[in-house]
Amino acid sequence: MDRKTPEKVKYPIGQQDFKVLRQQGRLYVDKTRYIEQLVEEDQYYFLARPRRFGKSLFLSTMKYFFEGERELFNGLYIDSIDWGWDKYPVLHLDLNPERYSEKGKLESILDERFEEWEKKYGIKNLSSDYSQRFRRIIETAHEKTGHQVVILVDEYDKPLVGNLNSSSQFEYFREKLASIYSNFKSSAAHIKLVFITGVSRFSKLSVFSDLNNLRDISFSEDFADICGITEAELHKYFTSGIKNLADKEGISYEQACFELKLNYDGYRFSSGGSDIYNPWSVLNAMRESMIQDYWAETGKPTIVVETLHNRNVDLEKILNTDCTLDQLKGLDLSNIDPLPLLYQTGYLTIKAYDRETKLYSLSVPNREVSRDLFKALLPYYISVERDTPDSVARDILNAILKGEPAKMMESIDIFLAGIPYEMKMENENNFHNAVYILLRLIGARTETEVHTSDGRIDLIVKTSKFIYIIELKFGKDSQTAINQIEEKQYDLPYRNDARRVFRIGVNFNTTTRRLDQPEIQEIN
Repeated sequence: MDRKTPEKVKYPIGQQDFKVLRQQGRLYVDKTRYIEQLVEEDQYYFLARPRRFGKSLFLSTMKYFFEGERELFNGLYIDSIDWGWDKYPVLHLDLNPERYSEKGKLESILDERFEEWEKKYGIKNLSSDYSQRFRRIIETAHEKTGHQVVILVDEYDKPLVGNLNSSSQFEYFREKLASIYSNFKSSAAHIKLVFITGVSRFSKLSVFSDLNNLRDISFSEDFADICGITEAELHKYFTSGIKNLADKEGISYEQACFELKLNYDGYRFSSGGSDIYNPWSVLNAMRESMIQDYWAETGKPTIVVETLHNRNVDLEKILNTDCTLDQLKGLDLSNIDPLPLLYQTGYLTIKAYDRETKLYSLSVPNREVSRDLFKALLPYYISVERDTPDSVARDILNAILKGEPAKMMESIDIFLAGIPYEMKMENENNFHNAVYILLRLIGARTETEVHTSDGRIDLIVKTSKFIYIIELKFGKDSQTAINQIEEKQYDLPYRNDARRVFRIGVNFNTTTRRLDQPEIQEIN
């Protein structure tokens, strides 16, 4: 008997239209249980998630649900509930397509959408005011259909995020959007549900300042995995893809799962939620049967890295920090705080929550995000224009893995030698950041600002065989650095460790702009 060839899974790469996805028989991770919850609980919702996290597909799913296209939902959770499947008027506004480098870009999108709705509901445009036009569309749609309106706004903040470095442009778009969104409150009697998505929740300059009943579910445990892929969903929907990945890479199924988790898992969006995989990266890895940095290819963290560098942020601290929920929630254009910016753009995520102190512990989600962030940061601290071969980075990593601290520091010195004067390696923080970025980028397991009973260790690099305790000084000397390790007994927790432990004192010489000869001691 002939053995049938297994049907090839169609992955919805870049497909954000739920109807097209279902008609083409593409894989869909069922999130429709959340629609029932949204309908039952509130009227106005806001959800923030990083880019490429499935926000647009979820809104599209809601669109066809409220438009009553039941056949698209056959076999999904929402098809099993008691729902009348009435056809509601849906106003779906997607602000994602444009870049908003010019003021007229927003008006062109609004004109296109408003004209479409005005034609659909037989409305003659009598005003050039977008707020008035929108209000009339909402009220007329309700009047002519007999059903309240469902409003879906995708990437509401795209015009704002693209103009964080231009206060005049930002304020222009904020005022325009605020006037349009003000209808959500004034037309409440005509609205069944509003669902707004974006990357960021702006605080003092909020476009939703008048909408005091807007429910922000961005940190809600009940909606923690409304977008993204959970561990259970990974194994429910992607088993065949994981097997193909394992076969192509010549590894076991378990090892393939481990690689997926290491590279794409680790996001968490609530105090008690489970870890979430990046859906864009998982889908691409399944289609290509290959582990690569897929999310990193969809955008550059220019605003993030410029903010970190311009504010002279201590990277070692901010990328492993504790904070309150209020610190994470808002962005203020007049004084951009790097912490919520990193979190809301996906470069930091929740790793733990202490209910007693109500503090959230944050860190970089996974290996893919780490590589993307540190690769983008590197040119701000180390020149990449010079002819420094990749072999230097490999030399650093090889020295770390072989237990050769002198060679490690020699290779780091060669790499750092390319820092030009105009980059102003003028303080200890910049020096720490440069070394930290370099070690993280090459894949070294690096811990920073490790607290002891008598101080904080600058850097600890660990492998399965070696531990490197590194103290960094700026404009002093290497002996001072090694003396601090000895006096404060930074190595005390590791003296009974089976691994070889090295103390390393390092100084950046501000005159030669090179590393002085490091002081190195092996303690066991």
